[in-house]
Amino acid sequence: MTELLERLAPRILCIEDDPDTQELITEFLIDAGFEAITAQNGAEGLARIIADRPDLVLCDVSMPRMSGFEVLERLKDAAPWMNDMPFIFLTALADRESELQGRRLGSDDYVAKPIDFDILDTIIRARLERVARGGALRTDINLNDREIQALTWSARGKTSDEIADILESTKRNVDFFLDSARKKLGVATRIQAVATAIVLKIIKI
Repeated sequence: MTELLERLAPRILCIEDDPDTQELITEFLIDAGFEAITAQNGAEGLARIIADRPDLVLCDVSMPRMSGFEVLERLKDAAPWMNDMPFIFLTALADRESELQGRRLGSDDYVAKPIDFDILDTIIRARLERVARGGALRTDINLNDREIQALTWSARGKTSDEIADILESTKRNVDFFLDSARKKLGVATRIQAVATAIVLKIIKI
């Protein structure tokens, strides 16, 4: 019975060559109620995807033997069934070309390190929910420029006071923009609003 209950939890594969980072991610996944499986490099990760068919993959980009980009590229050729499996890159690479390459290969999200686990949690749940709904994704959310700017700077770790300075506005206005965006996105917290906006590609960080 215990094994059955464990398998009812979404199975998430973490492909990460740094042991400390992998341990942190694994602990986060277990605490969040997911079943966590791991791989230490791209080649091992590719084999585990094909063998275990996880519900979602978290994959580092820069790894020995096979990069994260190569893993996703080979999967697209060898296992068409995985097209509906969310694939999220976790990487310290922050340059635009790396992100574009990942998205061209079909990754669902591109999360920079150090990882904000609150945002990652919301992104994972949103992706899994999208799969459960057959791929449906809301497209009727209309945020104004100020709401998008406030969310973007919040995603980059700025406080309301700092965002107010950047936007040449007031903290009160920034809080209004963030709360308005949160309500339009249908979530309870600002962190969830940021993560949801990233998933919907309204903003990027």
